[in-house]
Amino acid sequence: MKSLLNTKSQTCCSTPDNVSCSSDRIVLVGSPNVGKSVIFNALSDSYAIASNYPGTTVEISKGDGVIGNKKYEIIDTPGSYSLLPITEEERVAQRLFFEKASIYLHVIDAKNLRRMLPHTLQLIEAGKPLILVLNMMDEAAERGIRIDIQKLEQMLKIPVIPAVSNKGEGIEELKKTISEYSSNPQDFTIKYNDDIENAIKDIESNLKENYEVSKRSISQLLLQRDQVAFERIQEKGEDVDAIKDIVSNTENKFNTPTNYVMTVERQQLTNRIVNSVTKIKEPYLYNNSKATESEKYEDNYPNLKKRLDHLVSNPLTGIPILLLVLYFGFYQFVGVFAAGTVVDFLEGVVFGEHLIPWITQNFNSLVPYPLIQSLIVGDYGIVNLALTYAIALILPIVGAFFFVFSIIEDSGYLPRLAMLIDRVFKKIGLSGRAVIPLVLGFGCGTMATMVTRTLEKPREKILTTLLLSLAIPCSAQLGVILGIMSAKPSALLLWVVVMILEFLFIGYIAAKVLPGEKPSFFLEIPSLKVPKLSNVLIKTYSRMQWYFLEVMPLFIIASILIWLGKITGIFGLLIELLKYPTQWIGLPSEAADVFLLGFFRRDFGAAGLYELNKTGVMNGVDMLVAAVTLTLFMPCIAQFMMTLKERGLKIALSMAAFIFPFAFFVGFVVNYIMNILGVTL
Repeated sequence: MKSLLNTKSQTCCSTPDNVSCSSDRIVLVGSPNVGKSVIFNALSDSYAIASNYPGTTVEISKGDGVIGNKKYEIIDTPGSYSLLPITEEERVAQRLFFEKASIYLHVIDAKNLRRMLPHTLQLIEAGKPLILVLNMMDEAAERGIRIDIQKLEQMLKIPVIPAVSNKGEGIEELKKTISEYSSNPQDFTIKYNDDIENAIKDIESNLKENYEVSKRSISQLLLQRDQVAFERIQEKGEDVDAIKDIVSNTENKFNTPTNYVMTVERQQLTNRIVNSVTKIKEPYLYNNSKATESEKYEDNYPNLKKRLDHLVSNPLTGIPILLLVLYFGFYQFVGVFAAGTVVDFLEGVVFGEHLIPWITQNFNSLVPYPLIQSLIVGDYGIVNLALTYAIALILPIVGAFFFVFSIIEDSGYLPRLAMLIDRVFKKIGLSGRAVIPLVLGFGCGTMATMVTRTLEKPREKILTTLLLSLAIPCSAQLGVILGIMSAKPSALLLWVVVMILEFLFIGYIAAKVLPGEKPSFFLEIPSLKVPKLSNVLIKTYSRMQWYFLEVMPLFIIASILIWLGKITGIFGLLIELLKYPTQWIGLPSEAADVFLLGFFRRDFGAAGLYELNKTGVMNGVDMLVAAVTLTLFMPCIAQFMMTLKERGLKIALSMAAFIFPFAFFVGFVVNYIMNILGVTL
């Protein structure tokens, strides 16, 4: 197995004189939504998105940090509930379990100690150098949960640090503990029943090589038929067949899966520890682990959160709240303000009246070659197309979307939305958990396709990827469509209705056709919080930067490809071919350019639609048909490549072969119905 972490160069890094250069690593592990990313940001010089919903980190985040006088590589892992993985994100985290690190920080939610401590016990038993971080102590205090930190340390024989990471509390104590940490492996074992214990000893005796974890720990994973553990011992040349025989013989001794038996017995030990170190009293105000009985917590705040929780989770009130969020957050702010007011100013005034004329005039005077001029400042040149679209048109829309989205996710609303629509999603073969990548798809389909890793079943991953490619417009495309059609509310309403019906129809049919297990729904429900403005702004900036750095090169490449297509005649030929399906769905032939541009990037297609709208060549029905077809049209190159990476060549090409004709078919049906009914918009 290849190491997930590249070995650092042996040459000394650039550090201050009093800081030692080291390749030592600190690895953060823990369940989703416990604050790992916040602690990662506090310890390292890099930034990881910290959100109040599960599944934020789907790949490892790496950064450097100086703690004490020593430099560390800090690793933030995807959320995981135990050493035995279920989802792809847990599998990524588990592979890091087999890597060498100086310190592991197990971050857990203090109010859910009983549920998360079994993972801690597994890590201790594995012989890992471990520090336990009890995060969200303030939320535990709200529920009246008191934890005896010193007693917990004595029982686990590892450092335990209480923290409220989003307020910076406990971070300095954590850094001090890290800088003073010395790894002294403890003789800690979880005692199972005799059959399990005998099997573990038999497997241990068959392991001849050394590993980065204790042989007892890897034996337990093998006993539970963990794929990664078997891959690891096979690479080491162990007697895999003999170990499999031990596993099979042990399984025959129980009526339930071995994993279940071990989990129950591990939980029994956890319960004894938790009962010994926790007390439930009146809610109080947590204050750096030094709250006293006199610091009573006011009842109205927890009760207010409970009432809000009920309102957003109950279908009778949750659906109207969702509609209000969509209307004010996305339609008014993203569609009307960002895609209208801001884009009009940037594109029309800043670029249209000042920058573009100045750049064009100066460039043409300096470079008197028409071919080069067309590449740089022509109608489809890098300046007029790539820079203008990316900065003046796309960037403000993306920024507005990510600002709203950051507020929504920071509040803890997304998991409740997932719970709210789980029953509807089950009808189309998805669980409520799929709402997270689908909502992220309204920001960037590429990022959302990557986040499908957080889904458990392969069937659900494929179905979600298909719906992202087919029915979910990215923020730039959505913003432009909202901006264009906001002047025709009836057309916009019809577009929304068609998209929802198409989403449900394709999901329902695909769920019937695709083989595989039906999804189950299990999702961490975090507490509702007031979004922290600094966190919202940092996340918005980080995502805009990521999006812009990804988009700009692709825009430039697309401009060059269009330029090459123009001068070679290929672009004109493709437009001529696209004119046939374009006219077949009732649109003017000029709209063929929109679909061709949309192939390079959905943003290009939406921007082309924006330009057509300004020229007035399409009426309201034409705009509706064009918006529907463009939304359903091929995903952008970046999203297609991510689909290729995540789902494989066969599935990616199959999706493309279905999406292309289906988009024009739906456009034809919409146009036909509008004409038959004599509707004008």
